[in-house]
Amino acid sequence: MLKQLPNILTLGRLVLTVIFLAMLLFAPEPADPDRSLYLDLAFVLFVITGLTDIVDGKLARKFNVTSKFGRILDPLADKVLVCGTFLCFAIIVQPKLFNFSGATLAAIHWTTFAILVARELYVTILRQVAEARGVNFAATRSGKLKMFLQSFAIGTVIIKMAHVPTATWGSWFTAITYILMLMATIFSGLRATLRPAWKTLSTTATPQNTHSANCDLSER
Repeated sequence: MLKQLPNILTLGRLVLTVIFLAMLLFAPEPADPDRSLYLDLAFVLFVITGLTDIVDGKLARKFNVTSKFGRILDPLADKVLVCGTFLCFAIIVQPKLFNFSGATLAAIHWTTFAILVARELYVTILRQVAEARGVNFAATRSGKLKMFLQSFAIGTVIIKMAHVPTATWGSWFTAITYILMLMATIFSGLRATLRPAWKTLSTTATPQNTHSANCDLSER
């Protein structure tokens, strides 16, 4: 039973993600006095959801139950959480930045969402190719940095919505966070293609030797 705990936590993270996304979509209006408390609760739920990602990875290594299923499901849960959240932000037109018009904000939010989804789709294709060839696709530093900045950006937006929705410094902080996040997202996607190990595998792997390949190519 303990050996199944990492996968159970990952599935639980998917459930918590659905609840969290619903909370974002149905957040009270800005004039509602309960809005701040509601968004604070959403933030706490987001943190708990993120912590399950850390815990299930440690448990998988502790019990030595790292599996292909886990390597696929774990990043999938992360993608649903991150991409789903930025989709919700685009739908509810958050965060508000400076005095930008609704059209400008919509362009920023939907472009951000599109970049994140394009990167994840691209790297997922690379992951599937690698897994099919028996290549370990565990997370790398650039992927982890990307995930950290995306999570930090999500937390920043929620706190801004709850406590400093119109503050200029809040807009600057959020805008800079978004820029750093997008840079890390694009870089990690490019790194998945430019890594020397991937190029070597692409030119030398054959059906007889790909199963035993042991290259760590992953971008989370």
